[in-house]
Amino acid sequence: MTPEPTDGLYKTKGTEEFLHQYGYADKTGREDRINFGGVHKSGIRHNSTNLEMQLIGYDAESGKIRNSNGRIALIDINGNEAAAWSFSSMLLHWNRKHNQACYVPSLSDTSGNRRYKYGNKIILGTGTDFQLFLKQMALGNIYYDPGIKMENVSTKPKIKKRSQFRMKSQFLGELYKLNEIVVLDKAY
Repeated sequence: MTPEPTDGLYKTKGTEEFLHQYGYADKTGREDRINFGGVHKSGIRHNSTNLEMQLIGYDAESGKIRNSNGRIALIDINGNEAAAWSFSSMLLHWNRKHNQACYVPSLSDTSGNRRYKYGNKIILGTGTDFQLFLKQMALGNIYYDPGIKMENVSTKPKIKKRSQFRMKSQFLGELYKLNEIVVLDKAY
């Protein structure tokens, strides 16, 4: 899922200010560039951004949302929200995009012209619930893995946004009430 934050400094002051406060110099040495990336898991402070992903208003023990203003938030060491996604916005996005889903495994060959190969073992999932999403996030199986950058910082800043939540395919079945693995005749 690739939703943009709905609150926090990222939303109120903008991506440029967010990058200046929480981003870091490019680790490969590209000059005049600020990055914000890396896997952010619930309850763990990230080494490069110094932010911790928190599920505010979600009770992991019961698996229930306990606050109608709940959110997924990146919190700095002073308790400030750097970026946040309201549960209500995420719930709408999740249910609209993922209530009935088909996951097809693929490999990408990046040598030369990019080519893809698709596997023949697909997963069909139906009957999702946003609380299943939050449960997997609380367990660390779903994580925030952004790729946000600002180039030409000192001259004419150019920002690329990419907020992304990911999970490993081995946990996909945990997101649906009904799962079916279908094996096609051959891979493509």
